[in-house]
Amino acid sequence: MDNNLLSKKVGIIGGGQLGKMMINEAAKMGIYTMILDPSIECPAGYLANDKIVAGFDDTKSLIKLAQKVDVLTCEFEHISTKALKTLEEKGHKVYPGSQVLSIIQNKFHQKKELQNHNIPIGDFMKVEGVDSIKIAGQQYGYPIMLKSSLGGYDGKGNYLIRNLEDIEAAYEKLQGDKNPLYVEKFIPFEKEISVLCCRSIDGEIVVYPVAENVHKDSILFETCVPAAITEKNEKDALDIAKRVCAVFKSVGIICVEMFLTKTGEILVNEVAPRPHNSGHYTIEGCVTSQFENHIRAVIGLPLGSTALIRPTVMRNILGEEGYQGQPYVQGVKETLKIEGLKLHIYGKTETKYQRKMGHLTVTAPSLEEAKIKAKEAGALVRIISQ
Repeated sequence: MDNNLLSKKVGIIGGGQLGKMMINEAAKMGIYTMILDPSIECPAGYLANDKIVAGFDDTKSLIKLAQKVDVLTCEFEHISTKALKTLEEKGHKVYPGSQVLSIIQNKFHQKKELQNHNIPIGDFMKVEGVDSIKIAGQQYGYPIMLKSSLGGYDGKGNYLIRNLEDIEAAYEKLQGDKNPLYVEKFIPFEKEISVLCCRSIDGEIVVYPVAENVHKDSILFETCVPAAITEKNEKDALDIAKRVCAVFKSVGIICVEMFLTKTGEILVNEVAPRPHNSGHYTIEGCVTSQFENHIRAVIGLPLGSTALIRPTVMRNILGEEGYQGQPYVQGVKETLKIEGLKLHIYGKTETKYQRKMGHLTVTAPSLEEAKIKAKEAGALVRIISQ
């Protein structure tokens, strides 16, 4: 590949907000981007140099995309690994690769891979049918978490089983007769934390600060950095994240979501091989954002500093309940008056309840000040429909 930045062409599978934010960073470096997405009005479509409107499982269109760029990456992991393998066999560069995605896509296989490399995780077991879920409940004690091995995000594909009576409803809800399922022992955590790592083609790894996350209805609500944890917890979390990164050897950003238990233990919950919602704070909060480092990694450039500039709080902006249709953003003027605040609206053409429509980030001299301002902004800005 030519070392001239302007000659680099990056293909992105997926044109949502993550793709859009990757393109923002690529554009700063003069890098050509082309996306593939089934929606002609996707958020990234307005910024990319070119786009292909096609389904994510359309192998012919994926080949067409690969032929027009130097390297392919993706904004989400649920892509046909068979199609990606076809591209790799034709000599195209794909990051993350089909082998990594085939493991991470299946959450049970992901857990097994982590277990095989002695990464600390909670207890889990594969289940087939209602009776095996009952056995898991007897072994782990209630509550237990029933999960779909495939698909699922923002809590979709999960069901908290509180007692024996919940099992049949949970099995039916997750369509256990059609989908592979597994059970996790419930972890009474103290905090939810995450660490972003970025790995270059040459194997260089950089690690971002530990982020503390708050979820509501299984959707990320707020990310605070630095995390309010002990030095030992911080060291352990960073070490575990680096070990996970080494296990999968994925090029680009990998996000390691973890639980800090009430006994001070850190357990890995899930791994995502791409830029992550809990890393949006890095755009304003760090020297090099997760999106810039991801682009740097996949095109073979040196990785940038991950140092935190100032304490930072990120809050998601979700579609308000009771509204669906063309989005309208309320409270913009008042919100933008808040010092240290940056507003990101993704440009989705339809809002609906709890859909991720944007986010806001506040940087401040102290984390407490950033939290106060983020709370103030969160009460002002609303996404409704016209």
